[in-house]
Amino acid sequence: MPELAQKAVVVTGGGSGIGRATAQAFHDDGAHVLIVGRSEKSLRETAEGYDRIRFLAADVGDPAAPEEIVSFALREFGRIDVLVNNAAVTGFAPLDGLDRAAVHGQLGTNLIAPLFLTQRALDALEATQGTVVNVGSAGSLGLRAWPENSVYGMAKAALDFLTRTWAVELAPRGIRSVGIAPGVVDTGVGVRAGMPAEAYDAFLAQMAQRIPAGRVGRPEDIAWWTVQLTRPEAGYANGMVLAVDGALSVT
Repeated sequence: MPELAQKAVVVTGGGSGIGRATAQAFHDDGAHVLIVGRSEKSLRETAEGYDRIRFLAADVGDPAAPEEIVSFALREFGRIDVLVNNAAVTGFAPLDGLDRAAVHGQLGTNLIAPLFLTQRALDALEATQGTVVNVGSAGSLGLRAWPENSVYGMAKAALDFLTRTWAVELAPRGIRSVGIAPGVVDTGVGVRAGMPAEAYDAFLAQMAQRIPAGRVGRPEDIAWWTVQLTRPEAGYANGMVLAVDGALSVT
């Protein structure tokens, strides 16, 4: 049987990109998966042809979302083995162009939502000796700067801090906390953030020339590693943030 058979996984931001690829990868390894996102249409597209993927249309930034998501997962599966905090939004602006409402929106989705969703899932994760995977960004690792994407970057840096802190705090309960930091991945996120398609394609082409691997990432590159970090064989990995970026962050 597949190694993750009968395991239950929750993936936020499962309607596209890395979240979609991650949900499908967990399914292919035998798991039951709940995907969460704001667009029911996109969620349906992710789940199409995958009989063990369920979906819930919800905004993870809504204060009621943690209860709704965890309760739905427990009704469907009776357990939660893995929580993948993947949902994120971005918006490009220099410091003097930041809008307060937009900043609160980014922080609500990218940082506050995973904080309180994980809090609500703790008892279920303790019961299964489960794993939290926080999806950060290689762009916010180390001493790097990220002009005009400061709010997104600071939220991801803070999420990495939560990953390390939860690893220590939750270890006595048998819960692991790990992070994955994707590099430049072709998910269409730039277009969704308002960048013209031609400009986004040009950005990807430019970055491919800078990345030692010689290409930008694919959502499947990140999904594979996310699944590996939740396997029993990875049980001694805790508190670490794995960069999957074609070596860009070490250049």
